[in-house]
Amino acid sequence: MKEGFRQSMAWLHTWSGLLVGWVLFMVFACGTASYFRDEITMWMKPELHQASHAVVEQGVAVAQIQDLLQQRAAKSPRWFITLPTEREPTVRASWAPPPSKQEGKPRGRRRFETASIDPVTGQELSAARATRGGDFFYRMHFDMHYMPVLWARWIVGACAMFMLVAILSGIVTHKRIFKDFFTFRPNKGQRSWLDAHNATAVLALPYHLMITYTGLVTLMFMYLPQGLNAVYQERDAFYADLNGGPKAEVKASGVAAPLTPLAPLIAQASRHWDGAPVGRITVSLAGDSAATVTVSQRQEGGGLNSTVPTLTFDGVTGGLLTASGKPGAAVETRGVMVGLHIGRFANPLLRGLFFLSGLAGCAMVATGVLLWAVKERPKHLKANANGRIGFGLRLVDGLNLGGIAGLLIAMSVFFWANRLLPVEMAARQDMEIQWFFTAWGIAAVAALVFPARWMWRVQLTVAGLLFALVPVLNPLTGGAGLFASVAQGLWPVAGFDLVSLALGLTLLWAGKRLGTAKAPAKARVKINTEKEVAA
Repeated sequence: MKEGFRQSMAWLHTWSGLLVGWVLFMVFACGTASYFRDEITMWMKPELHQASHAVVEQGVAVAQIQDLLQQRAAKSPRWFITLPTEREPTVRASWAPPPSKQEGKPRGRRRFETASIDPVTGQELSAARATRGGDFFYRMHFDMHYMPVLWARWIVGACAMFMLVAILSGIVTHKRIFKDFFTFRPNKGQRSWLDAHNATAVLALPYHLMITYTGLVTLMFMYLPQGLNAVYQERDAFYADLNGGPKAEVKASGVAAPLTPLAPLIAQASRHWDGAPVGRITVSLAGDSAATVTVSQRQEGGGLNSTVPTLTFDGVTGGLLTASGKPGAAVETRGVMVGLHIGRFANPLLRGLFFLSGLAGCAMVATGVLLWAVKERPKHLKANANGRIGFGLRLVDGLNLGGIAGLLIAMSVFFWANRLLPVEMAARQDMEIQWFFTAWGIAAVAALVFPARWMWRVQLTVAGLLFALVPVLNPLTGGAGLFASVAQGLWPVAGFDLVSLALGLTLLWAGKRLGTAKAPAKARVKINTEKEVAA
């Protein structure tokens, strides 16, 4: 290493972060939004804002949804029931269409039908608009929506590995890491970007390490399947052992038999877990003599382990078939890793801290890719007598603009599409997503054609206005307004409006700042970042 160890680590830090920075920004932004995906879904269904939010017994709620499913999904091979929580006050059910309607569709892209009911009145909330809600951002941050699932997860996994390398090499590079955290020099061009990058990186450094490593752990069996394949012939058998469910997928017997009432099974499961509430119910082959019911404990507000206890009952007699035992050390360690990543255990305060740390991660990635472009620009200007920058730097400028500001526009357009598209529109939830990608595509093309400072101002201002006006859009399109939601205690709705307003104002400030701040002189920005941070 001619330049020394730290300089080599600085080079590795730069390129491992730059090459995948735009994908990482999307993963951080959508993943951070996923911490409040239930609240986002609640906001995106304004018809539910007026639903009753009283607490009812779980047995009452599940009895009501069972009646609905037996009418609407009698031929479905599988039902999924999610019981109400403080974050999601309705009872939600989804069911797989009959196998004949799923032929030819890859696993992970199959469509499920859904329904929600008011747990107090038992009435179906049929007027609620079709939307993916916050689940879109959750799936987007590792499935990338339009891409084949396996390809998307391999790409995200590779980017996460690059991210881990960038973090570790950054720690080695910055020997003044604690001092740099308290240093910020505004209006200093490249120095300011470097200070911002250091501060946002160090501010939530434990979080950045945790979220990157645990993200890899969540898909470890896809990335490293050799050990699993050596022991198990069927993946379902492995996951049954891992999660405590049935050893193999139950096959229909062809003999009709009524499904046992689910409410007593819920009560039995709660007693088995010393009063812990039930979170999810899976019913397989309802109406068949081979039916089974798997009941899972609620994870929210519980421990770190994402592998929750389960009980499996005979769907006809109600007899207990299997119960998940105490997991071994390896299984529990993986469960804790996954639990840390998804954050379902967190109370509102801790979830808010996770959210802020995720925003710091977004800022860290954004300032990192922008810093490279700022550092390279003086070199290009010096090398070209005509004052023009090369194609490579121009491409990076465009990707920075489209990948950062363009994504923010797309996310805000997604919320506006949710409220402006007709409620009765066919394939409505798909159209919301099309608006998201269309807006992102337009912003990205504009960024690549005009990768200039004024385009940053335009796109940040557009994103800022769209986010800042969300609290105005909400009551005008049937939702509970900010003041009304605060008065009624609808904190998921009020919180969404407030966060959107804060984000919008921040983006508007950034756009205005770009319009008033003077670009630094060339002589003041000729700094070799790699040598500076390694000094």
